[in-house]
Amino acid sequence: MATITTTDGTRIFYKDWGTKDAQPIVFSHGWPLSADAWDAQMVFFASKGFRVIAHDRRSHGRSDQVWDNNTMDQYADDLAELIEALDLRGAILVGHSTGGGEVTRYVGRHGTARIAKVALIGAVPPLMLKTEANPGGLPIDVFDGIRKGTYDNRSQFFKDLVVPFYGYNRPGKVLSDGIRDSFWLQGMMGGLKGQLDSIRAFSESDFNADLRKFDKPTLVLHGDDDQIVPIDASAHSTVKIVKHAVLKVYEGADHGLTQTHQDRFNADLLDFIKG
Repeated sequence: MATITTTDGTRIFYKDWGTKDAQPIVFSHGWPLSADAWDAQMVFFASKGFRVIAHDRRSHGRSDQVWDNNTMDQYADDLAELIEALDLRGAILVGHSTGGGEVTRYVGRHGTARIAKVALIGAVPPLMLKTEANPGGLPIDVFDGIRKGTYDNRSQFFKDLVVPFYGYNRPGKVLSDGIRDSFWLQGMMGGLKGQLDSIRAFSESDFNADLRKFDKPTLVLHGDDDQIVPIDASAHSTVKIVKHAVLKVYEGADHGLTQTHQDRFNADLLDFIKG
């Protein structure tokens, strides 16, 4: 297994496929998943001549399960250490959901010297939590419910979460046992403490200041039937801050659109990268 060891001694697992001297695409996964969530995209883009990299966030997947430092700042710093360890330049950063927050905080903390473009997919910025300054966010009770479900019986909670995550509760949609099994397996590979901490990281982190530092071409792609990260409080707000961002909305699409709309998503991301 390929890993790096961060400055605080945490081993981060990563995949590195394709042509090593090609332009790199770095994928950051959502909660509670792992790099495996990007396998189809990695095969697709590697076959198009890119170098593709995806890591397991600390306390997720095959990376070390740590008690402390499961924070958005640390996630961004881990991403920075991976990019620097592999000496990536001109990279395309692609983040889904919590991974979109990780990528955004990376830009806020580490700048854009090593990156060429950014794609935020169903991403949590600028802020998921409802506050006086962010009335369009979700109430804290929503995230407390996620915490309780994860703590009480995360195995069952992950199986149940698949339904709204992929929009299987919508008319005409048929639940995929394969997607549910993969989601459950990836979730159960992670550590409970880190996953609980990550709920706070993705829900309460304010990315407004980070988004204002974006100075590279940016794609904001979101499903307008996303039941996990509602589009009005996320993508629509993000493009008001990142003025040069391109917004692409998938009508009727769910939170897991990288899988449920896989071919369309891969083609749109390729067009953005080549454009």
